[in-house]
Amino acid sequence: MTKYLLHKVSRPKQYLISILLVLAVAAFCYSFSAYVGYRVVAFILLVTISLLAVVFDILPVLVSAILTALVWNFLFIPPHFTFRISSTEDRILFLMYFVIALINAALTYKIRQIEKIAGQKEEKANTIKLYNTLLNSLSHELRTPIATIIAATDNLQTNSKNLSPLQNNELVEEISKASFRLNSQVDNLLNMSRIDSGIIQPKKDWCDVEEIIYNTVKKVEENNNVRKISINVNPSIPLFKLDSGMLEQVIYNILNNAVIYTSPDSRVDVIAQCYTDVLQIIIEDNGAGFPENEIDNVFNKFYRLKNSKPGGTGLGLSIVKGFTEAMGGTVQLENINTGGARFTISIATETSYLKNLKNE
Repeated sequence: MTKYLLHKVSRPKQYLISILLVLAVAAFCYSFSAYVGYRVVAFILLVTISLLAVVFDILPVLVSAILTALVWNFLFIPPHFTFRISSTEDRILFLMYFVIALINAALTYKIRQIEKIAGQKEEKANTIKLYNTLLNSLSHELRTPIATIIAATDNLQTNSKNLSPLQNNELVEEISKASFRLNSQVDNLLNMSRIDSGIIQPKKDWCDVEEIIYNTVKKVEENNNVRKISINVNPSIPLFKLDSGMLEQVIYNILNNAVIYTSPDSRVDVIAQCYTDVLQIIIEDNGAGFPENEIDNVFNKFYRLKNSKPGGTGLGLSIVKGFTEAMGGTVQLENINTGGARFTISIATETSYLKNLKNE
């Protein structure tokens, strides 16, 4: 709030708001002056100065502090409607109020400045931490496929005469998989950049969700050929007006995360259904699930589970959340009671049953 006010309210407006607030509080106190003593009014005016010091610059606050002292003297210290103070006790009280109001304004502003500097230091430390996390992750995620490509290419170039056709095919397959992995990481970085920029806009068009799911599952299985993914799509599911590229990336990132972090014998299911005009895609497995105390953090950028195996940039699920929300949907993660995790993607969008009419 403080940051918002300081950036949005100009210095002249700060003076105006400060003066008007002091006069409004003084008028309010004066209307109850028959029930509230002028010493109590002094405390109320000091609180007003403290609130102004929390949100405004020091000069408007000091002007307000001086104004409260003058208003308090003129309206509340006997004799009223004059700046003359009759008793020595009230003179000392007024002088103390004047000094305390100025010190209170200055100290409150100073405390706010110290908190601001501390916040900037903390933000810088967090930025450095994220930067180091990204570098550590990328050093593994990018270096590994690059090393694979270099080794396989070198092998093909130097030993091409000694390699059998099967060995040639295996090396080419290694290069293909490493290239795909490298391209996937670069895509994740570019997608995260698009989300952070805030200018990401879905390109909506009619798409066949069943086709998108089958193509995405095929892509995941090709790069993890020991895994089989079960697909269950309602045959009467309509066409949806969505960004097919974003939806494919969302499904791919969740599936890829599931096959990487569950054992080879774990089951992975994809279920797609439609409720009125809401597309719901459920992706679940029967693996170990997520630690309950970390579920709320898994969609954060660069976040990786504390005891997860090395590798990964921590961007996959944050992209899932960013793309799903860009399409006007939501994504939820929960652990299944019988074991495993369940991602539920819900997107409200236009639907069309033309596909079903063609099949009839």
